[in-house]
Amino acid sequence: MFGVGGCALQVMQEELKKLGLKVNHHEANITFLKSEIYAIEESIADLTIKRGKKVVASSNGTSVQEAEQRTIESICNQDKTAASLICQLKKRHSAQISTMPMMKDILGVVATLGKTNDDNLSSLLSEYLGIDNMLGLVCKTYDGIKSLETYGTEGNIDKKSGIHGLGGSIGKILHGRFTVFCLENIRPFSGEVVIDDPQRYLMLRKPRLPNGESPPGFLGFAVNMILMDQAYLSCLTPHGHGLRETLFYSLFSHLQVYKTTADLRRAIPFINDGAVSLDGGILRPNGSFCLGDRKDVEVKFTVALSSGDSNTPGSITEMEEQVKLKNWEKERLVEDIKREEDLLKQVKDSFSNQKQQLLDYITQSPASKRVQGSPTIRSPATPGSNPFAATPGRNPFTSTPGSHPFATTPGGNPFAATTPGGHPIAATPGSHPIAATPGNISFAVKPPHMR
Repeated sequence: MFGVGGCALQVMQEELKKLGLKVNHHEANITFLKSEIYAIEESIADLTIKRGKKVVASSNGTSVQEAEQRTIESICNQDKTAASLICQLKKRHSAQISTMPMMKDILGVVATLGKTNDDNLSSLLSEYLGIDNMLGLVCKTYDGIKSLETYGTEGNIDKKSGIHGLGGSIGKILHGRFTVFCLENIRPFSGEVVIDDPQRYLMLRKPRLPNGESPPGFLGFAVNMILMDQAYLSCLTPHGHGLRETLFYSLFSHLQVYKTTADLRRAIPFINDGAVSLDGGILRPNGSFCLGDRKDVEVKFTVALSSGDSNTPGSITEMEEQVKLKNWEKERLVEDIKREEDLLKQVKDSFSNQKQQLLDYITQSPASKRVQGSPTIRSPATPGSNPFAATPGRNPFTSTPGSHPFATTPGGNPFAATTPGGHPIAATPGSHPIAATPGNISFAVKPPHMR
């Protein structure tokens, strides 16, 4: 069983434990509220991007199919390139090449695998990638790449086989080098993707200012501004990775998009993998800027209105209302966090005080704790000492003459009287048998003749 001191210690420990649980509770609430605010800020950023996008359809009102045909024509005009050869073969000799293993492995040309919903953005991203990447061939497997070229014993290219031999068969000769991407060899994006969205956008962490907001003018990441047709969305590697996680992530990585060059430059501390702005600014991952006048891009992504997007006044107003609602929700959560932080501070102060009290109690002297926690009945100060003696080792029944009721002479027998005869009980007839002074009764003991 616990003594009085043990009970006090147990109570203090239980109280400290309760306060610790309250601290954990408030900290968990704050973490949850912050995650809710982050999700709302992501939603606000996405709505702002959609609202601020300059959705541009073809100037002459052409359809998506016609826009795609113009992209293919621009590739075919790049004479003596592998991309031009592949596009011409698919366009004019599709029936003849459909059974060729080499052609089956070629998914297409980079410029034909993605679209944008903004003409200016299409030109900007195409300029950032450069003509060589835009004309790059995309193969599904490494075996497909090996079938494109064969080499002689001295390492020279066999012009009669592979893609060179195929070009020669239709009177097209390849000139110079060309880029080929192998999907199964590209290191994919290691993060999460939005599974419930058909476009499978990448879940990239947006840049944040110290106040938690995105830098002014930030529109998003280039890799998520590429739109793909369903046929290409269903194209997955053996490990289940799509074109966005592999091809386009390898091309754009975390490339950020801003409204203006001024916005881009102000956000430089938050840019790691380069950035572009809609007015033509380009900051490459190596830290170099592209300056000077922009030039027309020979090959660019197809411009098409994405499904579900609209630039009607009604849809813009609806997005503005959604942004207002999200901002209101954010303000409510910020207020909740402030309340939780105040409560957390109070509980932490109580926890610190209780902890200090417990430490003080544990470290105080054992004698002090015995005095503080002892009952009203006193116990000997030291083992073996006489409880009735004022001085250790001294006989409590012997004292100075007249001071103790049991003794009249120093060192004398406490039961011996001083009268002649030395009767051990009574000093004088009729007197109290024990007390030397009448009325000073300590014990009532009958003499032998009264028993």
